[in-house]
Amino acid sequence: MAKARAVGLDQTAKAGLGPANVAFEAPARIQTNLLAASERRLLDELCRLMPAWITPDRLTAIGSVGAAVAAIGYVASNWRPGFLFVSSLGLVLNWFGDSLDGSLARHRRIERPRYGYFLDSSVDALNVLVFAVGLGLSPYVSMSAALLLLCSYYLLMHYVLLSAQVFQKHDLTKVYLGPTELRLLAMAFNTVIWVVGPLGVSLAGFSFSIYSALVVAEAVAFIVVFATEVWTAARRLRREEVARRPPC
Repeated sequence: MAKARAVGLDQTAKAGLGPANVAFEAPARIQTNLLAASERRLLDELCRLMPAWITPDRLTAIGSVGAAVAAIGYVASNWRPGFLFVSSLGLVLNWFGDSLDGSLARHRRIERPRYGYFLDSSVDALNVLVFAVGLGLSPYVSMSAALLLLCSYYLLMHYVLLSAQVFQKHDLTKVYLGPTELRLLAMAFNTVIWVVGPLGVSLAGFSFSIYSALVVAEAVAFIVVFATEVWTAARRLRREEVARRPPC
């Protein structure tokens, strides 16, 4: 079997149909989040306004810069709480670059499906890591809570990428929330911290930050959504494949 597969791959490569030439169609993007329609109109208008020197790759870089600015803002809040607004500015920059790069490519009809899909997913993973580490280095959220949030978000990303391959649908929305809504929640979180200040409680001899507890609660919600989606998808796949099985 392995030899036959190797021969088949060799013949495919000789025919000029190697991996670099295999047709690839990015999974259909599905967005049913609360702000999807309004965001789509805004992105379409921004695409029309973008000068020629702004390219999808440069927008991807701007998104990464935004994630770094958000992390720096969290770290700098150790000295002044006002730097939390720098973190929120970084989230806006991250939204601008991350949401607009693919939209601009489609608007100009210069899509590179394999390259774009691979790069976008990879950069998103790195940006979330940078953001989470910055949050954990702030004086308001513990590193353990921030890393739990990171791991839970990676679970959701893992599910989205898996389901994109299995169902050919890139579903960016979970419980009517997508990346844009999560960024807005993070900005609201920053504002609450700035207004209220450090907030901790003692319970059964343990002291912890209310903000860390909120981050842990969000992580637990992500894990519950992941487990529910996996269970539902697995049952669907099992039913479909059993139905296709030829009768004995």
